[in-house]
Amino acid sequence: MKKTQRHSAVDDKRLSKKYRTNVNSLINAWKKGKADVEIASFTGVDLFTLRQIKSEIELAHRRERLENKRQALTMGQSNKQHHTFLRPLT
Repeated sequence: MKKTQRHSAVDDKRLSKKYRTNVNSLINAWKKGKADVEIASFTGVDLFTLRQIKSEIELAHRRERLENKRQALTMGQSNKQHHTFLRPLT
């Protein structure tokens, strides 16, 4: 069974070029639940650099979520999870 490619907010090729490491393998290690210190030891990436990469990835995801929320609000859709009814009995 083939996995479908999702649009990713993270440009891993750009980050890999910027930090001169394989960011895709770092992401996979985080998904597997490995600790930052453990990843730093087997990849040879400095712990500070590893945290910078992680913060850039988190920031990219946060920006994507905010953009999706803005688009939903402009389309007239409300977030169902946090929707408040102002007049529930009418």
